Amino acid sequence: MKPTIIFTHPWPDSYNQAILDALVAQYQERSIEYQLIDLHQDNFNPVLSCHDLSLYAAGQSSDPLVIRYQGYLRQTRELIIIGPIWWYELPAIFKGFLDKVLLAAFAFVDGDKGIIGQLSHIEKTTIITTSGSDTAVIGNYIQDVLIDRTLAILGLKQIMHVNLGNIDKISQAERQAFIEEVKQHLS
Repeated sequence: MKPTIIFTHPWPDSYNQAILDALVAQYQERSIEYQLIDLHQDNFNPVLSCHDLSLYAAGQSSDPLVIRYQGYLRQTRELIIIGPIWWYELPAIFKGFLDKVLLAAFAFVDGDKGIIGQLSHIEKTTIITTSGSDTAVIGNYIQDVLIDRTLAILGLKQIMHVNLGNIDKISQAERQAFIEEVKQHLS
């Protein structure tokens, strides 16, 4: 089972890209096979169309990227999400990923007492974010909504969020130290 990275930043010269590049280099140095979902490079359309909504309950999609991404998620025990925090949450393209990819029968089934997650084979999830605000300011959405209400319900385990806040005010040395911390955590 290969680690799967979901990357959500559109700008190729971003600090988020530097984090991704460092992680990919570490995997390559250690001959670790990985899967990359680069939502912008893939030209992923995050809009759930009327047609795809009609297929949703049956766990189907007309978008070939959805099928590919589901295949990646079936083959992973470790999920890494990398992206910026904009307006206190990950970019809209990531929300579209959740809406379109985490379909019924694939990511969950409806049980008598609510949703039963189908992604319990994902044993470790790390969410790596950067923000212009202090980390304490942005934490509630990621923890309360994404981790506690979405990912955990779907069965993902050991979910951790690390954020580098005040990104516009810190030094290059602090940025590099964060990358090293992330690499160490994921090794």
